[in-house]
Amino acid sequence: MLLRQNLTILRVIQITWRIDLLMIALCTAAYFLDTMGLPNLQIPAALPTLLGTALAFFIAFSSNQGYSRWWEARIIWGGLVNDSRSWARNILAFTTNGDPQLMKRMVRRHIAFLYALKAALRKDDDKQYTAYLQVGELEQLEGFSNLPNAILDLQARDLQQLSAEEQIDGFRFLALNNLLKDFCDGMGKSERINNTVFPTTYVYFTKLFIWILVVFITMAISESVGPAAIFLGWLIGFVFHTTHINGMSLMNPFEGKAAGIPLNSITRTIEINLLQMLGETHIPPPEKPVNHDEYIL
Repeated sequence: MLLRQNLTILRVIQITWRIDLLMIALCTAAYFLDTMGLPNLQIPAALPTLLGTALAFFIAFSSNQGYSRWWEARIIWGGLVNDSRSWARNILAFTTNGDPQLMKRMVRRHIAFLYALKAALRKDDDKQYTAYLQVGELEQLEGFSNLPNAILDLQARDLQQLSAEEQIDGFRFLALNNLLKDFCDGMGKSERINNTVFPTTYVYFTKLFIWILVVFITMAISESVGPAAIFLGWLIGFVFHTTHINGMSLMNPFEGKAAGIPLNSITRTIEINLLQMLGETHIPPPEKPVNHDEYIL
């Protein structure tokens, strides 16, 4: 997640320089094609105007959809933060006469659930969740394709044990079970966002139409402004491309990129909170921003 409200010119160039070079080359080719290759071809100004207007709607739609996906993901993980604290608090408060090792195991297992879910959403092999599971639990999880869901199964089993041993009453059982349901809902919603690909044809044709717009603009104004048409064509293309890139950067909010949801930071925050509630002494430090405090993962 980005921490700075403003980007430097150097950072913008680092993001867009490849596209900038391609656009400058394309505008240069379009200019010489119009002035030397096809001098009698006249592109009416209304053509790039209409195309630019249509593209503006396309890009605005994709940007809105990208932000909607990003904001929904942020709401889901904000809810997981609150529910995780409630889970640990209720486990420790509702079962004061219960097995302290069982309570500690259920709280630590929830940290494992969060790390397993984070690894699944980012499609990496992060095994950090193993630090919060016992050897026997790791053996039980072998063969499961969805580790976070399997960890919730272990939680449900121990919750049922608390109820069977009458360490919690029915009302408290329902409260804890509802939290497990909320964890499952958050996991499912995150997976839905992560596994739903934005239509590739929409993205492809938007990019294609931007390139066509750049060519038409350069050719339409080349006669009136001369070689400056190359710069103006690039400038307009830069605005459209950069806006489109900005929207696309939000389409996959769980990717480990600057604009993504800071899963590392959120998970570490929950981890710190729950370990402190358990009275642990070895507490990991909060996640630090990267790239000169530009963003946090």
